[in-house]
Amino acid sequence: MTAHASQSPLQRLACLERLCLEHALGLPQQQQTEEEWIGIGFRLGDLHLVAPLGEVSEILAPPSLSQVPRTKRWVCGIANVRGNLMPIMDLQGYLHDTAPSLNRRSRILVVNHRGVYSGLVVDAVLGLRHFREEQRCDELPGHDEQVHEYMAHGFRIGAEHWGVFSMHKLAETPQFLQAAV
Repeated sequence: MTAHASQSPLQRLACLERLCLEHALGLPQQQQTEEEWIGIGFRLGDLHLVAPLGEVSEILAPPSLSQVPRTKRWVCGIANVRGNLMPIMDLQGYLHDTAPSLNRRSRILVVNHRGVYSGLVVDAVLGLRHFREEQRCDELPGHDEQVHEYMAHGFRIGAEHWGVFSMHKLAETPQFLQAAV
């Protein structure tokens, strides 16, 4: 007769628990992780830009638009997004005073800041981007002064150079708020 046969089920469980605790490996120790800066990557012309994650409330495919008469040419129109009317502006058009250029890769970055609820057309969204502090640089990508006005710094990863574009600064700019002709 084995030793286990004379034990009650409760005693067997206690024995198993003791054996497991004696032979169990400890949990991995939490390692220090570096702080990461996270943003939404997007393309505007040839520039790779990134908006702080907290400054973009959502990303949309271009919705159906209704034209708004007597507005500047960079105003694409107004859209009904889940029952809310949202003005849609072409970011490239605003920065360079050109006509909107929506295509199948275009996306809308939604900004909701201090009463400004608006969608900004960008050429493409490139997903979440993670950067470490040592990748930060003060040099801004490209030579476009209109875009540089909304950037404070950038990030460099190898040959890639990303500019941090402030959607909040854009939403606070008086010229951006003056969409009527």
